[in-house]
Amino acid sequence: MKLACVSAEGRGETDRILAQTAALLERDGIRTSGIVKVLDHESAFANGCDMVVRVLPDGPQIKITQSLGEGSDACRLDPGAIAQAVSTVENAELDEASVFILNKFGPEEAAGRGFCAVIGKALERGIPVLVGVGASRANFDSFASGLATDLPADPNAIRAWCRGD
Repeated sequence: MKLACVSAEGRGETDRILAQTAALLERDGIRTSGIVKVLDHESAFANGCDMVVRVLPDGPQIKITQSLGEGSDACRLDPGAIAQAVSTVENAELDEASVFILNKFGPEEAAGRGFCAVIGKALERGIPVLVGVGASRANFDSFASGLATDLPADPNAIRAWCRGD
């Protein structure tokens, strides 16, 4: 079982590193599964909390945040859109993937929902799983039960781990 996580300092750095890693792997001809953040999406909100993800390897792109009105500081994650992203990934050909990437172990996964079942399915099939972690680090550590490898925030090192180099 290969399970790893990566966390980078700075807002959006983990997303950037995972998207870059996915692009490197795809250029190497390695089939990916999961989701990464669309980095060139322009946020409609002043706080920048407006996210679109790309289902790997070929899309679609899904907006996973919602507008809560002017001045709202509540969580903007859209559970319905996250469920759509999960369903899209689950319905893809996971068996053809060489690596599963999840941009962020977030609140849905911390609650045992979101991509938890897909992560388990990938691990059961021997597919390496790479997860971005941030504020939910303690929840990820509990989920992983000490079985995850911490990787440096370096796309080439992560790429090597994914490839088994």
